[in-house]
Amino acid sequence: MMLAHDMTLLKTLPPVKGDYFENAPLANLIWFRTGGPAEVLFRPTGDNDLKTFFEALAPEVPVTVIGVGSNLLVRDGGVRGVVIKLGKPFGNITIDGDLVTAGAGATDVAVAHSAQGASLSGLEFLRGVPGTIGGALRMNAGAYGAEVADVFVAATAIDRTGVTHTLGPDEMGFSYRQTNVPPDWIFLSGTFRAIPGDKKTIQEKMDEIQAAREATQPMRVKTGGSTFKNPDGEKAWKLIEDAGCRGLKIGAAKVSEKHCNFLINTGEASAKNLEDLGEAVRRTVLKKSGVSLKWEIERIGDA
Repeated sequence: MMLAHDMTLLKTLPPVKGDYFENAPLANLIWFRTGGPAEVLFRPTGDNDLKTFFEALAPEVPVTVIGVGSNLLVRDGGVRGVVIKLGKPFGNITIDGDLVTAGAGATDVAVAHSAQGASLSGLEFLRGVPGTIGGALRMNAGAYGAEVADVFVAATAIDRTGVTHTLGPDEMGFSYRQTNVPPDWIFLSGTFRAIPGDKKTIQEKMDEIQAAREATQPMRVKTGGSTFKNPDGEKAWKLIEDAGCRGLKIGAAKVSEKHCNFLINTGEASAKNLEDLGEAVRRTVLKKSGVSLKWEIERIGDA
C-alpha cells in the first residue's frame, strides 16, 4: 500500500552518503513479516552519515530506528517520516581485554559468539536474545537469568541535533526492560564487561540456552518474541494460559500453543490482526486475574 502523503518529504531531506528509499516496504525487515511501508527508509553508511543527517534534518520530521525487527510490529498504515535501518556498517564487534564493544547493528547472537571465541564469559545470555545490541540497550534485554545491566559499561548515542553522547550506568537508568535514555536518541554502540573463562564451557552454556529456546519457544515461524512484559512476581505466559488464551486466533494471528506469550503470524495476518489479538489477550487476562499486561513488543506506525 502507499502512504497517504504528498510525496515531498524526500526532497527536503539532507544529502547523505547512504541511501534513501521512498514508500519503502518494511514487512520483509520485520520478523512478523507484515505491516505497512516507511514514508522514507534511510540506510546510513555509519556514524558520520547519521551525524550529517541529523545536523541538517528539520526538527519536525518524525524519525524511527529499527534493527532486525525481532521485537517490532509495524502497523498496516505504515510509518510516517524517516525510518532509519541500522545495518552492516553498525555491526562491528571489537574486544580489548575483558571489554566487548559492539555496534548497535550487531546481533546479540554475534556478540555472544565473539565473546566465546575470545574465551570471555558473562555474555552467553545474549545467545537467547533475538535482535541487535541497539535494541538490547534500549530495553535492557535479558534472558536466562541475566540482562544487559549486569554487564554494561558504557554506550554511545546520537541525539536529534547530531550530538554524540557517552552514557554510563547512571545515565542509562536501567530498570526491568527499559532505560531512561530519551526515546529519540539512537544508540550507536555499547561496551560490556566479560569474565575470562573456558571456551568449551562457554560454548556448552550457549548450546544449553539455544536448546532451551528451541524446546520452549516457537522457532522458525513469523513471530515477534515475547509479547508482554512479566508483571512483578508473575509470569506473563502463565497469566495468559490461566486465562484460557493459549491457541486463541484472530484471522491468521494466533497465540502460540508452545509458548503463549508469543503471537504468531500463521499466514497472511495483518498487523491489525496481531495487535487486536494482543489486546484481546490483555482484556481477558485483566478480567481473569486483575493484572494488566504491558506490551513488550514495540508497535509503530499508523493503524
